[in-house]
Amino acid sequence: MNSKTFAELLYRYWFYGWMFRDVNRGNVLERAAAARHNRERSSWLPTYLRRWTVLGVLSFVVGVAIEAVAPAPVALLPFALSTMSVPVNAVTLATWVGLKVMPAH
Repeated sequence: MNSKTFAELLYRYWFYGWMFRDVNRGNVLERAAAARHNRERSSWLPTYLRRWTVLGVLSFVVGVAIEAVAPAPVALLPFALSTMSVPVNAVTLATWVGLKVMPAH
């Protein structure tokens, strides 16, 4: 039985790199198999987009709520988290589109 630690489960919940294979390693057949594997796994990317979008929106709302009742530096953490969700979603969206339009060899 392969039990994961809480930290590893948390990492896998928020980051998707663990489920993809390197298409630059191996011979031609191994690279083609890795590309096929990655295209199949790309169906999970919208799930990660939703997670990060919800996290970003909720973090922004929490930041606004904190800023309304407390000094500005206290709201820094939720606003920073909200801001970081934007590039994560941009990379995820680019990865998803790239894997969907990538030609199958």
